[in-house]
Amino acid sequence: MHSSLPSQTTTPAADKPQAQIGEKLRLLRKRNGLTLAALAERCGLSIAHISLIERNLAQPSINALVALAQSLDVTVQWFFGPDQQQVADEADFIVRKPQRTSIEYEGGFTDQLLTPRSNRQLEMLHCRIAPGASSEETYTHEGAEAGLLLKGRLELWVGERHFQLDEGDSFSFSSREPHRYRNPGKSEAVVIWVITPATY
Repeated sequence: MHSSLPSQTTTPAADKPQAQIGEKLRLLRKRNGLTLAALAERCGLSIAHISLIERNLAQPSINALVALAQSLDVTVQWFFGPDQQQVADEADFIVRKPQRTSIEYEGGFTDQLLTPRSNRQLEMLHCRIAPGASSEETYTHEGAEAGLLLKGRLELWVGERHFQLDEGDSFSFSSREPHRYRNPGKSEAVVIWVITPATY
């Protein structure tokens, strides 16, 4: 009787170094607006050879990889590391959690900027307010503000009006009106705060 076949592990093509090189080479060539012929002329490799590399049907030699990197204005290491250009491409649209700008203020306030710095029309903040922390004096500025209380409690003064907010409540007001806020609770308050125009 035959024994059962041994289990097999399949490695996805994208995880193989040569596959990564081919995919990155094709993406970078297209980002630079180059045809296969134009890249071949720059680096001295044949069109057919570059095409094989891009389709993961051939693995480039060190010399070929150096020539390709120099022609595309990147380092050889670029083909094996994170796609930094992709990060740059999304910088005007996306803020990844590890990339948030965080600012701590005296008195128990921590703000994280959730919108790209290139957006000057508005900004969205993840605000953490310690128990008892207060903005103290009222202030005014151009624009408008809105927010959503994710956690805890918040007191909000707008002009002569005083509001008590609980978890899940939201607010909106003209920033031209004198305003201030305070966390009256015994636990941290967390607010998603939107301000226009951007101030950071």
